[in-house]
Amino acid sequence: MYNPEIHHRKSLRKQGYDYSQAGLYFITICCQDRRHLFGKIENCEMQLNDAGIIANQCWLDIVNHFPHVKLHEYIIMPDHVHGIIEITDKINLGVEYIQPLNLPPPRNEFQKIIPLSIGSIVKGFKIGVTKWFRINGDQSKIWQRNYHERVIYSTDSFERVSKYIKNNPRKWNLNN
Repeated sequence: MYNPEIHHRKSLRKQGYDYSQAGLYFITICCQDRRHLFGKIENCEMQLNDAGIIANQCWLDIVNHFPHVKLHEYIIMPDHVHGIIEITDKINLGVEYIQPLNLPPPRNEFQKIIPLSIGSIVKGFKIGVTKWFRINGDQSKIWQRNYHERVIYSTDSFERVSKYIKNNPRKWNLNN
């Protein structure tokens, strides 16, 4: 059990930031020990294996579980996933869109995931992929603890991140 007096873990999140608010978020989720679980890079292109195909489907399924989300550029790499997730300011309740209730922003406390937030979206994605591994006999740890995120504040930043994601497979052999 987590005890802040003993464990001294530092959160990667911006203190006090509401990660359920509308905006664009650049997400990186890494495999445990940077294991190559999702395929390989051949001729500067990602070749997904069965696990990579499942990870890809789980990524695309995010919008089915979180109707207030729009997915932008993403890539499943051998040992990590990059993607841009947009949280919209409207929640789809089936027939029509409504504005969220004007409640005070939820506090981002350590190890407490805010519903409909980036944290809950990433958690759902990780669970979906991990479930497939468990069903297929792999009981090892699939993901590194946590994930990396960066809030995208401008069009220029969005374009730079999109280009980075698109070019990631081409740069793979330079870094690995």
